[in-house]
Amino acid sequence: MSEPEALARLARQKGQRIELVWERVQLQLTPTPAGLLERGRLDGFDLRLTVTEASPLSLASSLARGDKPKVRIEGDVQLAAEINWLIDHVRWDAEEDLARLIGDVAAHTLAKTARKALEALRGFVARRPGADLRRGSAA
Repeated sequence: MSEPEALARLARQKGQRIELVWERVQLQLTPTPAGLLERGRLDGFDLRLTVTEASPLSLASSLARGDKPKVRIEGDVQLAAEINWLIDHVRWDAEEDLARLIGDVAAHTLAKTARKALEALRGFVARRPGADLRRGSAA
């Protein structure tokens, strides 16, 4: 809600049906007139994004490096472009949102722990055979 441009872009897509798929997990979302995403069970889709990486470790490694996972796109090209813009430009401040729910100190502690876990995951990925340590990515 702290990103007015993102809200405006999503509001223009109100009512569109977006389905995110990875293996057997499906998440169905629709933008609301307020520019938020609402979860629900939808019939069909206007845009389906299917993550093609089957390995949870490879997917986690890719995300830990800050890379976008490989995705098969079906459906509305304009809606796909808007979702891509959101992914590229909107950053979620999880610590700030958590602070509203559990308080500043607890949120800071939890976020610090999560950052350490992410650093450990990045270190693990970098030590994998075939890892390119200069760029921090696996070959």
